[in-house]
Amino acid sequence: MSSSSPGVPTGNTFDKYATTNPLERRMMDKFIATLDLFVGDAPPARVLEVGLGEGVITRRLQNRFPSVPIVGIDLPDESLAERWQKNDIGSAFADATSLPFPDNAFDLVLAIEVFEHFDDPAAALREMARVCSGRLVASVPLEPIWRIGNIARGRYMGSLGNTPGHVNHWGKRGFRNFVGQGFTIDDVATPFPWTMVSARPVT
Repeated sequence: MSSSSPGVPTGNTFDKYATTNPLERRMMDKFIATLDLFVGDAPPARVLEVGLGEGVITRRLQNRFPSVPIVGIDLPDESLAERWQKNDIGSAFADATSLPFPDNAFDLVLAIEVFEHFDDPAAALREMARVCSGRLVASVPLEPIWRIGNIARGRYMGSLGNTPGHVNHWGKRGFRNFVGQGFTIDDVATPFPWTMVSARPVT
């Protein structure tokens, strides 16, 4: 989740999805393969992506499930909105801690690389549980590996490798336990250097 609005953390400006670095490309291929596995082959009924960003993940789902309604939300950012419109992505400006949707509105909720940005991640998790009738797929950077990797590449040295805008940090167990506060965990994977979970709302 990124924004150019004053006072809003912009996060990582590195476009990991479009990287041409061979090592980074292999890592991204593993990440995407894990995401595809967790989403599954059966078309969902309705999808919400929290933290739409540039829309890369939503466009991928549009290609996989062309008849499925997909909507994404992110913080106000006019440059991103232009991209969404250009790529025909259903989108809205919204706060993840106050989602403008009714209960159980989506059977698949995606939160890909966004929980690390939230000032109140627990509130965002509660909202996702409220609107989710089926499954949550969420990912975060695997810490402290993420920061160590940044330092190894000479990035963000002044903040000890912490990517700008990352205000929350989890290891594999920590993120599983966090998501488990509002969901029943079905699966956890670590496509290096990320943690990804698949979970269902607590019933």
